[in-house]
Amino acid sequence: MDAYTIHLSLAMLAAGFWVPAGIWLMLNRHALTVLASIPVEDDQPLPTVSVVIPARNEERNLEQALESVLALDYPDLEIIVVNDRSTDRTGVILEKMAEQDPRLTVVTIDSLPAGWIGKPYALHRGAQHARGEFILFTDADIVFDPSTLRKTMAHVQTHLFDHLTLIPQGAMPGVFLKTISATLGIFMFILFRPWKARNPRSRCYMGIGAFNLIRASAYRAMGGHQPVALRPDDDLKFGKLVKDRGYTQDVLNGRGMVTVEWYRSVGELIDGLMKNMFAGMEYRISWVIVATLAALLIHIWPWIGVWAAGGWPQAGYAVTVVMMVGTFGVVMAPFGMKVRHGLLLPLTICLLVYIQCRSMVLALWRGGIVWRGTFYELRQLKTAGRSG
Repeated sequence: MDAYTIHLSLAMLAAGFWVPAGIWLMLNRHALTVLASIPVEDDQPLPTVSVVIPARNEERNLEQALESVLALDYPDLEIIVVNDRSTDRTGVILEKMAEQDPRLTVVTIDSLPAGWIGKPYALHRGAQHARGEFILFTDADIVFDPSTLRKTMAHVQTHLFDHLTLIPQGAMPGVFLKTISATLGIFMFILFRPWKARNPRSRCYMGIGAFNLIRASAYRAMGGHQPVALRPDDDLKFGKLVKDRGYTQDVLNGRGMVTVEWYRSVGELIDGLMKNMFAGMEYRISWVIVATLAALLIHIWPWIGVWAAGGWPQAGYAVTVVMMVGTFGVVMAPFGMKVRHGLLLPLTICLLVYIQCRSMVLALWRGGIVWRGTFYELRQLKTAGRSG
């Protein structure tokens, strides 16, 4: 097979993916309801809500995040923060804030039992203290607009959802970090089609740790967080559990309402994603190899092929690149991205491939993963994944 034929085959492969995928994504770009657009009636009766927040060494953002939770414009609210074996000033901050507001309850975890990862256990323990009709699981670095919970509960009550999750707005420094986050968003849309989660006949699902709101009766009937006890990607698998058990679910765009400072540097991002990437591939080497090859051939090579080939292959590569950049700009516009940011896609995708491969290699080398200072055996994680 000569070089021209190889280029033509690769160009057709890449264009064959991005042209239909791009059109499909752009047609569905407004399929997610925007939380900020949901109207709220002042006299609407609202159920009680318990907010459960796990906190392990969160002194950097904890006070600001908790102040935004305490400022939520919601009539019947309790806040449970679980201090999960923190070694910094997290405990001191929580004690001070609990003294100032009786709605805030602090639960302290001194040790982690076998068969659990830290965060799912903290969420599980916190939920055991919850008295609300709904439980909101969120993180200790999330900042809320005061009307966030009132709007989400209005949406839940109108449509009778059991579970609702939000895609938050990322507050990260620099265009490159924001583009990495948006790149993950594009692939999340392709893989999970979150706008279909509200369809009870669809198997699509979603769960995001920044905002997982669940009906308490449904949560307890599912066994709490026990089924995802050993999942580093517990939030996503929690959403799958909800859907698999037949409960109703929806996903909203939380831009302007729910904000998270995801990572402050590329180094922080690499370390933060390391725990999830291999888990997302169900710890299967074959899946990582296939995903890596697909990324290289479909998402990265067309940028090189535009300069390396001529004739019809070059045209095919050019169409692919234009579709990638255009799709990125159009689909991620509701999340604050521009078309020009799509020019960074070769770099962001290469970085994500690197993190994925590094996550696999280190997990196999160490025999497990390290998350927030705790080591979890790969054998045990794989067993939990299969049983889940």
